[in-house]
Amino acid sequence: AISNEIPEFKGKVLDAGCGEMPYKELILNNKAVTSYTGLDVDFSLSYNGVKPDFLWDGNTMPFEDNSFDVVLSTEVMEHVPDPKKYLSEVYRVLNPGGKLFFTVPFLMPLHEIPNDYFRYTPYMLDVFLKETGFTKIIVRASGGYNAALAHMIGLWVNKYLWGRKKKLMRIIAKPIIQFLYKNDKPASDFKRTTMIVGVNGTAIKPKNTP
Repeated sequence: AISNEIPEFKGKVLDAGCGEMPYKELILNNKAVTSYTGLDVDFSLSYNGVKPDFLWDGNTMPFEDNSFDVVLSTEVMEHVPDPKKYLSEVYRVLNPGGKLFFTVPFLMPLHEIPNDYFRYTPYMLDVFLKETGFTKIIVRASGGYNAALAHMIGLWVNKYLWGRKKKLMRIIAKPIIQFLYKNDKPASDFKRTTMIVGVNGTAIKPKNTP
């Protein structure tokens, strides 16, 4: 999802919840992007010595209104205790006409404990984004039934098993996981019962916003 979206980025990009900033180089390789800024909360985990460009307290981002053309939010909102506050800050620092690109997990064990608060359905994301003021909201499925099963097998092997059992099951599970991912078909919409691994999408701050 990120690889598909980054070519559409332009101007000033804010990575809001950047962690180790794994997409910085990929984003800056897009010549339409003029700058990249990494932001994370001041109580975030230590990411192998990687430090964000800016820290914030989780309440007010340290930027003026209308400062960025794109905000990137990848696997962040599940760690935000007040998602509406987070989205309102994203909205505030975006330029009118600016884009939010987000990803969130749906099928995921507890992580970055104790700062793991939410799992989002597409419908709740749509509600939050509309209430914040975003328009042209697109919400997509990340992974379907096959990917969900592959994901769970991988988590079970790598997070639950230990020692020889883990080594053996990695060998057994690898081709099964590869087959499932190769044959996965994420749902094209959410009009019927489906399974998802996560959600990704975009939303726009209206151009006529003051």
